[in-house]
Amino acid sequence: MHSEQHRTRTLWLAGILHAFTHTYHVALLPLYLLIQADLKLTSVEQATLLVTTMMLSYFVPSYALGVLADRVSRKRLLGIGLAINGLGFVGLSLAPNYPMALACAAIAGIGGSFYHPAATAMVARLFPTGTGKALGLVGIGAGVGFFFGPIYTGWRVASLEPLLGAAAWRKPILELGVLGILMAIIFAWLAEEKPADQHAPKPHGHVDKMFPTPALWLFFIAASLAFGLRDFTGAAMGSLGSLFFQKAHGFDAKFTGFALSGIFLAASISNPVFGNLSDRGRFRWTSFALICAAVIIVIFPRLPVQWSVLMLMAYGFFFMGSYPMVEAALMESVPDAVRGRVFGFFITVGGLIGNLSHWAMGRLVKRMGTGAESPESYYSIYTVLSALVVLSLLGLPCLFAIRKREHALEHPAAPETGAPKTEPV
Repeated sequence: MHSEQHRTRTLWLAGILHAFTHTYHVALLPLYLLIQADLKLTSVEQATLLVTTMMLSYFVPSYALGVLADRVSRKRLLGIGLAINGLGFVGLSLAPNYPMALACAAIAGIGGSFYHPAATAMVARLFPTGTGKALGLVGIGAGVGFFFGPIYTGWRVASLEPLLGAAAWRKPILELGVLGILMAIIFAWLAEEKPADQHAPKPHGHVDKMFPTPALWLFFIAASLAFGLRDFTGAAMGSLGSLFFQKAHGFDAKFTGFALSGIFLAASISNPVFGNLSDRGRFRWTSFALICAAVIIVIFPRLPVQWSVLMLMAYGFFFMGSYPMVEAALMESVPDAVRGRVFGFFITVGGLIGNLSHWAMGRLVKRMGTGAESPESYYSIYTVLSALVVLSLLGLPCLFAIRKREHALEHPAAPETGAPKTEPV
């Protein structure tokens, strides 16, 4: 029997791995201009492409990792993935040129791709009730990682730049890589996973099928595309915010890292709060959080700069709080035996859309020319990003439809009065 103590320990260890995964995603955000100078790149667009490369490599293998997560040890996948992620950052810190830096960023991204399909499915299996709350607690790790990454690298380069010049960005990247490798070893030693229920009924009678009907596939792809719009905005807010602070307001990497970290500090609070609330109504709480985030995005560049950090924290509180709610809704929509594949496919489709934004924001700012030094030049971009968040809400009724139809397929003879409540989607 899997004890409560083991479940809780594994939950928090998964949260720590979550922190490392997302620390790596944002660690480069304050460092674009230093990377450009050190690697002698012709434009900042090439520096932002490092993050786009890492994130594309993170999302492209997600479905394959989801297949593995449904067939082999999810715990083992998590440990191996973090080790590869850390090794990629060690290599990036030592890269002698731009092509090698791109290759190492890709390796780091591949390592990171192990996390979400395995971890989300593992947590949903460990906590079949209160899934939103459990994923919200794991989400604290994402908030900590997103917060720690830019503030740590920004702070480190500020102290190292007088000694190392533009190469100062390499030191904190090396340190983060080594820490990730050590954490992978600790996780492999201490974490435990609950085995699959061998007596549970197979979904649709065929474990190899993610969805048994074209209609379910259509709803699922539509949901993935819709939430990809949300992810595009979320990633863009980091890269665009970095360039907005440094070009339009003249702030250094240290302040930029501090300001961006505010997004994710608030997420450490909102993830468990919204995750818990959503167990009593996922549709309404997810809608509330994303609409609030969209409003803040529109007004953010129009406010005096001294309000920037506070507004980014408010944005992060609502926007990042949507993730455990959507993940819980997705996990509850499908059987355990296909959850790894479903989440892998979901994150691949959404992620490929979402993380083109790093490159896109760099390109848009490059096209501004000298206009990038004016805050007004950014107004239209932030307005479009806000609209994408609102459009992403179209994914919620799609998940609701999947859950209703999956239940009807598994319990075709169930009387209407015995059907489970469908409102918490």
